[in-house]
Amino acid sequence: MVATQTIASEVASPVYWSDARKHLMKKDRVMKRLIPLFGDACLQSRGDAFVTLARSVVGQQISVKAAQTVWNRFALLPKQMTAANVLRLKVDDMRAAGLSVRKVEYLVDLALHFDSGAVHVETWEAIEDEAIIAELIAIRGIGRWTAEMFLIFHLMRPNVLPLDDVGLLNGISKNYFSGDTVSRSDAREVAAAWAPYCSVATWYIWRSLDPLPVEY
Repeated sequence: MVATQTIASEVASPVYWSDARKHLMKKDRVMKRLIPLFGDACLQSRGDAFVTLARSVVGQQISVKAAQTVWNRFALLPKQMTAANVLRLKVDDMRAAGLSVRKVEYLVDLALHFDSGAVHVETWEAIEDEAIIAELIAIRGIGRWTAEMFLIFHLMRPNVLPLDDVGLLNGISKNYFSGDTVSRSDAREVAAAWAPYCSVATWYIWRSLDPLPVEY
C-alpha cells in the first residue's frame, strides 16, 4: 500500500515524490536535468478507480491532447461519471464524443464489470502489482498498458515501468539516444538506474515530450 497526501479536494500526490526526485537526480544524468524543469508539479490521483480506468481506455493509442479532448466530450454525457451511468448512455452519443466503436465496447464492458461487482477494488491497495494487472487484463479492452496506467495514476505505485508505452520509448530515444530508435531492452537498461522509482522517472519522461501533465 502506498501512502499519499491530499493536495486538493479529491486529488492526492504520493508522499514518496520528494525522495524519488532526489534519488533520480543522483543516479541519472538526464533526470538531473529534467526534474528541475517542472518545479513542484507531480503525479496526482483523483481517487476513483472506474474513472481512472475509463480515462486510460479513452487514451489508448492517441496523444495526451487528443485523449483530453475526447474525454472532455465524453464526460459531459452522464450526470456523473459512474459505471451505472455509463451503461445508460446511447452508443451514438458516445461515438459522437469521438470514441471509436471498439472503445465504446471496452467502456461498456468496463462499466459492466464495476456495476456487477466483478472487480474487487477493495483488495487492490493491499496486493502486489502483478496480481492487480492479472485481474485487470481479464476485462475486455484492458491490456497490460492500461493496467500499468492504473497502477501509476490510481494506486500511485512507485516502481512501474510501462514498456508498451510509446511515449516512454520515444522519450528515452529523445533524451538518452539522440533520437535513435530504442528497443524494450534498451529501455530496461536505462531504467535500471531509476528503480525503485520507475513510475516517477516515466512521468518526467512524458513531461519532456508534452508540457501537458499526464493524468487519468
